[in-house]
Amino acid sequence: MAKFKKKKSAPTTGPEDSKKESVKENPVDAPETEKSEPVADNSSTDPPVSVAEKSEKDRKLNKLFWMRVALAIIAGTAATFIFEDIEGEDRRWASIAFMIIVFFGTIIVAKGMKMQLPSSDRKKIVTQAIGSYVFLYLFTWIVTYTLVHSGKVTSGINL
Repeated sequence: MAKFKKKKSAPTTGPEDSKKESVKENPVDAPETEKSEPVADNSSTDPPVSVAEKSEKDRKLNKLFWMRVALAIIAGTAATFIFEDIEGEDRRWASIAFMIIVFFGTIIVAKGMKMQLPSSDRKKIVTQAIGSYVFLYLFTWIVTYTLVHSGKVTSGINL
């Protein structure tokens, strides 16, 4: 339900005066809900962050993002060669375990970067670029595995 503001103007004396004043006060006929004032949210207990601290935090989060992207590509390529001797399902699970271990390594490195994050952003160390990391790792692993093993697979069709 919409909240309506109470009018703060003084009451008018006659019906003719009220029509004239309402035209002067409200030249555009808009509902009172559109004229509501924004309410400041002071429920946050975190101190305000300066512009310099925010830019430093953003720079470090950006660095963490690109570090994870680069490590996903490197680890995905390395997984093709590291797990060459393992066959079948075990190769897949070993590669996924390797992906998770490398990601936990990036969390340790991120904590070593000493980012000054507010308590509401503490999980950004873990969640920053997690989707990009997983998909790039898997994509790189699949592409490099396909390229390395493309010459070994022969089809029974001769052209």
